[in-house]
Amino acid sequence: MSLSALVSGIQKEIGLFLILGIVVWEAVSPVSAYAAKSAVIFVYHRFGEAAYPATDVRIDQFEAQIAELKSGDYAVLSVPEILHAIAEGQELPDRVVGLTIDDAFRTAYTKAWPRLKSAGVPFTLFVTTDAIDHGYSGYMTWDEIRELAANGVTIGAHSASHMHMAEASEAAIAADIARSNRRFKEELGSVPELFAYPYGEVSLAARRQVDAAGYRFAFGQFSSVVHAGSDFLDLPRYTVNERYGALPEFRRRARALPLLVTNVTPEDALIAGENPPPVAFTLEPGLSGIDALACFTDQGPVSMEQVGDARLKLRLDRPLPPGASYLNCTLPGPEDRWRWFGKPFYVPKR
Repeated sequence: MSLSALVSGIQKEIGLFLILGIVVWEAVSPVSAYAAKSAVIFVYHRFGEAAYPATDVRIDQFEAQIAELKSGDYAVLSVPEILHAIAEGQELPDRVVGLTIDDAFRTAYTKAWPRLKSAGVPFTLFVTTDAIDHGYSGYMTWDEIRELAANGVTIGAHSASHMHMAEASEAAIAADIARSNRRFKEELGSVPELFAYPYGEVSLAARRQVDAAGYRFAFGQFSSVVHAGSDFLDLPRYTVNERYGALPEFRRRARALPLLVTNVTPEDALIAGENPPPVAFTLEPGLSGIDALACFTDQGPVSMEQVGDARLKLRLDRPLPPGASYLNCTLPGPEDRWRWFGKPFYVPKR
């Protein structure tokens, strides 16, 4: 064999080795494995309405968040595009983010939309139809909603009356959804495929009725990352308001990775029996660093007991209060990113 042929052969082998090395690295890369089929979804309500700090984001905060999303570190996609890709097993870029706005308050039209439109950032608007029909002060009109839809904004359903679905009867939920769907058909010509539970409150009964109504995807308001193993009729979203609107917190959530768990108990978010409920879940096999896992509710840190290699039992020290509560579990991940798992609870108020 000539020297040139030998060198050529070695170069080819080295090239093949490098290619295989890249493929193997990508296959085992902790970030790519998590990020390829996951996304962070944010939920907003009001914009520049300081009288409602729990649901409002300041305009300076919002503009800083848009600038962050446009920095080049994220892939901001429409929510339907994200959900269809994940549901169909398609890979996504790293750091995919989607934006949603609930209720159709007027500042979504007057303050949020001009800024998002100028930045070329897509979003989904979840509409409560009774508020629009009654012409309530501070809400959008059907003409304005049609204008947004005509300009590419995705319109989703948010019930008719903005009822507390977690403690409502299935008949009442079904009737409310039917009224909402009828108004969408009359005003927009079709029924949305996306739904958002009012207040983010959900139960297995409410989920059944949302499923029966034909919605393909439905969102709550608990903090976590959407991924291929998510329940597509009970999807998480990170709430953005004045308290959680600062850029470091927004950036931390926008970069989050899913903490993959299975066999979560209790299955129903509605806590109608034992309170505090016995909570447990199984972590994904082979997850490293679980000693750094931290879980907490609105009432504070939660102690944990490991059962076997990956099963965790959580001890809630006090009963959950009436209304909505949330469990959050976080684990430091690769590249200074956090893995995140959230679960909602709802204790009846009556």
